[in-house]
Amino acid sequence: MTAASLARRSSARPHTREVLVNALAFQAGWWAVVLSAARDQAAIGLLVVGLVLAWHLARVRPGSSEGALITAAALIGLVFDSLLQATGWVAFTGGALFGVLAPLWMVSLWANFAATLNVSLRALRARLWLAALLGALGGPLAYWGGAGLGTMTLVEPLPALLVLSAGWALVTPLLFRLAVWLEARPWR
Repeated sequence: MTAASLARRSSARPHTREVLVNALAFQAGWWAVVLSAARDQAAIGLLVVGLVLAWHLARVRPGSSEGALITAAALIGLVFDSLLQATGWVAFTGGALFGVLAPLWMVSLWANFAATLNVSLRALRARLWLAALLGALGGPLAYWGGAGLGTMTLVEPLPALLVLSAGWALVTPLLFRLAVWLEARPWR
């Protein structure tokens, strides 16, 4: 497949059914991770997200660029959430890697989110201001919801939510740009 034909194929909008299934799979992964982490059984959520991502990667083309996007998002999330933890804005419930890094269950949520960027959230790729707005609102709401379910503590809630809002307003468009860039690479 040539780079031009790949670009034409990959720029096609996903079907409504694919968008709905992708959004539902994301929600299933989020709830599984958050609820299992809150009950100190994070392995269950990690398994669910692993299955969601394996299913996702088996269905998308090119899978190599999607895998790279998911890996990059997980690493960005690891850094982002580890910085939040190190600076005292959030305290995660159990599972901190090496005592200082964000827990694996939190990193899996970033990977889970990345699987939506080229499918259910694809329309935002051309509207980075809207992606920033989604990040500014959706990011903090997800953390607030997780805190309400017992997976973390927002140490000073209002300032923490503002920090989260600013961070996600920057990171979300970055992830969309990364998705576009990776998709344009000549993967084999």
